[in-house]
Amino acid sequence: MRLHSISAQELFYKWESYSIKMGSEDTKLDLRTVRAFKKDVQEILERETRGKAHVRSADKRGVHATPRAAASNGDAYGMLDGLTPNTPRLATTNGASKRKAAFETPAFPKVNKSHPKSSPTDGRVGGAEAKGSNNGATSIPFVDRQNAGQVIETLNGHLDPCEPPMAPPAESRIKLTANTDLKKFFYKPMAMHLSEASEVLDDRIDDFMSFIQVHHNLEDSAFGNPASKSTSEIIAVGRIASDTLESKLNVASLVLETSRRKGAGLRVPLKVDALSAHEFFPGQMVALRGINASGDYFSARQVLDVPLLPPAASLPSTLDMINERVGYADSDDTGASSSALNVIVSSGPYTADDNIDFEPLHTLCEKASETYADALILIGPLFDIEHPLLATGDFELPDDASIEPDKATLTDAFRIMVAGPLRRLAQEVPSITIIIVPSVRDAVNKHVSWPQEPFGKKELGLPKQARTVSNPVTISLNEIVIGISAQDILYDLRREEVVVGKPMENNMLARLPRHVIQQRHFFPLFPPVNRELLPKAATEEGLATGMPLDISYLKLGEWLNVRPDVLILPSALTPFAKVVESVLVVNPGSTSKKRAPGTYAQLALYPRKVTEEEHAAESTMVGHKVFDRARVDIVRI
Repeated sequence: MRLHSISAQELFYKWESYSIKMGSEDTKLDLRTVRAFKKDVQEILERETRGKAHVRSADKRGVHATPRAAASNGDAYGMLDGLTPNTPRLATTNGASKRKAAFETPAFPKVNKSHPKSSPTDGRVGGAEAKGSNNGATSIPFVDRQNAGQVIETLNGHLDPCEPPMAPPAESRIKLTANTDLKKFFYKPMAMHLSEASEVLDDRIDDFMSFIQVHHNLEDSAFGNPASKSTSEIIAVGRIASDTLESKLNVASLVLETSRRKGAGLRVPLKVDALSAHEFFPGQMVALRGINASGDYFSARQVLDVPLLPPAASLPSTLDMINERVGYADSDDTGASSSALNVIVSSGPYTADDNIDFEPLHTLCEKASETYADALILIGPLFDIEHPLLATGDFELPDDASIEPDKATLTDAFRIMVAGPLRRLAQEVPSITIIIVPSVRDAVNKHVSWPQEPFGKKELGLPKQARTVSNPVTISLNEIVIGISAQDILYDLRREEVVVGKPMENNMLARLPRHVIQQRHFFPLFPPVNRELLPKAATEEGLATGMPLDISYLKLGEWLNVRPDVLILPSALTPFAKVVESVLVVNPGSTSKKRAPGTYAQLALYPRKVTEEEHAAESTMVGHKVFDRARVDIVRI
């Protein structure tokens, strides 16, 4: 009665109606009948409310102004408050939680052509006004931003930041090498076969079991089928999954999925009460020691350690050659800030939701030009499909555009708005290396699934200094191995992770990257988070792009035979730079937030000094130890 605001007499009438419908003689008032009656009442109220909302939205169609708060009788019983589209919400008297009505999405304005950096002046509600009417927040003009250039976090602060040279180098100080076979990413998307997908998932379990066996020096007989009833203790290797897709993973819904070779592909419930501390998430590969005495569930008493890939290493002679080519050998002090490589890392979006001026991207290019950066890493989305103006196509090209507006495509717009400042940067700093990583949210990339092929360099008008790579990718800047993935795996892991007992690492921003490193994969989560559960996009539909995963090519996201020196994982979480398992993990944050400027990361990579002892053992590989010789600053744009 309190839930649906129904009086006692009205509830009695509904019960009488339900009894007649179900058969009054067979209907008895017990717990099962009450639950069925409650469900029936909810369905009736939902149909009534949906019909009323449809009539109101039809009457209001064509009105662009933000509608007033809904009348108190808009939603008959308040049960669908904000749960279905076009459903008016009840205005509450509680000032702490005052809700707004939203009958339809207001139309978006065109960008003022005469003043491309000005706020929209269209008579319709749009841009900052539309956003402000929804949540009370107004967009901050980029030119009026505060604390520009402020360093909000620093790693290895004992090292000096990069000092720009007197003049740009005559040639690039960076030799870029792709450690990933980019040709494999040019596959045909949306052509996934169920048999291929199942084989890929199955092979991953078998490969993981071989890693565990070699690392722990185990016999074949030590492994068994956790779904089979047995009084003997075994080691079970499999994938963590949930027994339901409707709710978040929890301790009660844990199941272990086996491979077809070892467990016939069966899933068995997991009981983890005996574990003192561990973290699980869907798709995680684990090796558990335990027993299935009853045949109903597998009781785990120990989680075996996962072997890590070895760190990246090079021969001393190779490091000497790199130092000489870069100019370290000519400097008396290889610890001088002028000898460090200057690398700027940023992640999209690159413009606020109320305009497409790309002011943060222009500022970033100006920063790279002023400091004579050696490398600029741009991670998508560059042309965000979730941007409200790009999604509707309701914008105008700049005045100096050489393309007819009526015939312009998104590729033409990208060439002018995004590639333009990059071309100017390449002219000002010819020695710079620009690395561009796409995102599944990029509107100009035809490859709609992850793993994702690189951008087309020629059609997008990118300069010759630009290098387009896949998503994800592992590259080498000189000797430094860098892994990059544009997908926000850290946010998804935080949402899906379940902690048993006390967490092994209290710092969440250090714990989440450790999952990625231990699993040897850029996206170890499976299945991906339902995009309906992700934060709403600013488009009219409001549905996030999510993770369109092509399971048949999931192996393209696996790491090679070494851990990267630097792991770049852009995320909606707090920007950070941390050392996790000897890997320098960097989240540069978004260059532009929805209504405010964002952040980027600036790396000062100092040379690897080879000691006399390491020179004596010429044939022995030496670790790069980038985590110890790199300064990272998280800077406000």
